[in-house]
Amino acid sequence: MTSPASISADSGKLIPTFRALWPYLWPSDRKDLQARVIGCLMLIFVAKIVTVGVPYTFKWATDALVAISGGRVDMPTVLPWLLAAPVFAVLLYGASRILMALLVQIRDALFAKVAMHAVRDLALKTFDHMHRLSLRFHLEKKTGGLTRVLERGRDGIEELSRMALMTLFPTIVEFILVCTVLLIEFDWRYVAVVTGMIIVYLWFTIRTTEWRIGIRRIMNESDQDSNAKAVDSLLNFETVKYFGAEGREKARYDRSLAIYESSSVRSSTSLAYLNAGQAVIFTLGLSAVMIMSALDVMAGKVSIGAFVMVNALMIQLYQPLNFMGMVYREIKQAITDIERMFSILGQNPEIGDKPGAPALAVSGGAIKFDDVHFHYDPNRPILKGVSFEVPAGKTLAIVGPSGAGKSTISRILFRFYDISSGRVTIDGQDVREVQQVSLRAAIGMVPQDTVLFNDTIRYNIRYGRAEATDAEVEQAAARAQIATFVKSLPQGYDATVGERGLKLSGGEKQRVAIARTILKAPPILILDEATSALDTHTEQEIQGALDAVSLNRTSIVIAHRLSTVVNADEILVLDGGVIVERGTHLGLIARGEVYASMWNRQREAAEHEAARKRAREEEARRIAAE
Repeated sequence: MTSPASISADSGKLIPTFRALWPYLWPSDRKDLQARVIGCLMLIFVAKIVTVGVPYTFKWATDALVAISGGRVDMPTVLPWLLAAPVFAVLLYGASRILMALLVQIRDALFAKVAMHAVRDLALKTFDHMHRLSLRFHLEKKTGGLTRVLERGRDGIEELSRMALMTLFPTIVEFILVCTVLLIEFDWRYVAVVTGMIIVYLWFTIRTTEWRIGIRRIMNESDQDSNAKAVDSLLNFETVKYFGAEGREKARYDRSLAIYESSSVRSSTSLAYLNAGQAVIFTLGLSAVMIMSALDVMAGKVSIGAFVMVNALMIQLYQPLNFMGMVYREIKQAITDIERMFSILGQNPEIGDKPGAPALAVSGGAIKFDDVHFHYDPNRPILKGVSFEVPAGKTLAIVGPSGAGKSTISRILFRFYDISSGRVTIDGQDVREVQQVSLRAAIGMVPQDTVLFNDTIRYNIRYGRAEATDAEVEQAAARAQIATFVKSLPQGYDATVGERGLKLSGGEKQRVAIARTILKAPPILILDEATSALDTHTEQEIQGALDAVSLNRTSIVIAHRLSTVVNADEILVLDGGVIVERGTHLGLIARGEVYASMWNRQREAAEHEAARKRAREEEARRIAAE
């Protein structure tokens, strides 16, 4: 069986793609859906037999009318049963058309559940796979582009399954039945002409459609690019405003739209060429068959009814044959849309659990980095032999300049990346040897840039533990010192936070993140510059909440402001991927080296800011007194 992973993103082939989809259309664990597929196939055969039988009613009616009014019989003297024959044939024609329509609608209704189950199953698998891919993969992709791939792939699955089974297969069945009728009622020449016409028709359709597929792919890429640019720009609405870049963003978006416009015009032009060519080829085939039939009537080989019948057969064949061209176009377009989804499914997660990996067993939460080396790019090492220990229940602070590798340590601990060499353990267990889900369940994170879901405050806090009760959510909010603010809102905990939490201030978002982590109640806590983006006053307010959540937990505090780490059990100074100093706050100050220099610079800056604030306040009081 071909798996989606084995299909190239540029393959564009129906058979491998459909083979990969088949397990979702014929799910082994759903006998009810298999029964629906079998029922649909039976209805296809019955409907097509009825369809091919319809032209016979024209033949019977025509021959009956010719027998009655052939110029030799007086209409008033015609026997009643002869008059009834054409009427009966017409009624049979009407009944056949109704039956044919009903069978098609029942078939489509039966198959709808099969198709949508396949769409849901494969889309869900792709969505889940996206979450299992590495952080590196997502950092290299645009989120808007990924969602567009998922959306187009989902539509493509529905289109491909419906077109292949409900249109392409029935058309092939009808063509075989039409050729059988032509061979029985006429002779092999008719079959040869019709078969030749269809071969030329399909050859022209395939060649032209292959040309159009390239245009379609450019359309999809430009559409995806413009959508990603729009999402990216709107997500950064405030940044656009800060720099007055509305015109720049508009021009950037318009460049993508211009490519889409150009390719869309080319697509419409090529479609007109395709439709015109198909019409010419079919009309030539129809004319040839009609001429042959007319000559056979004149030679007395067949009746006039047979002439009408062959015309009805050909006209009736035109609709599915015309659909054949459309089906090929739609199938190729659907493959173009879902091949990117298959490409994503073919991406192997960079980080995976080893077979039979046990769950992490946390007894105290002691963390150890032993001679850890790591790089994102082999030519640019980030950590160069970093070693440290955090005893259970203790707090380790990591400080240093930007780019020193501080946040990389938290990503390694979460196992977003695997290290190049060395060992990282929790309670003596290598993080590469345990299940990722258990590892991440044991670690809580309060990041610098808290991103919230566009949902309610209650939902965002409960994200820490989905089964938590409302009382537990509110208790976590109280411990994070945000309960008073939430209660002041008209909707309380049901108030929405907006896209990425933009309706809340920076301090309010951080408190929600703290409440979420409190609710999760992990034995290990990472504070990754959790207050560096906040003002000093807000930082001081939140620091109490952070101290509360860190109590009795193994904690790693990655900090920019040294005032937040003075109480840490140990402080590491990281610079250039190596530890240049380590010790307590007082001990490092006494050494008078890197940490002491950083402390003095920050203290001087804080004192200068405080002096400026006092001066502004005194000036304000003086102006008020005057």
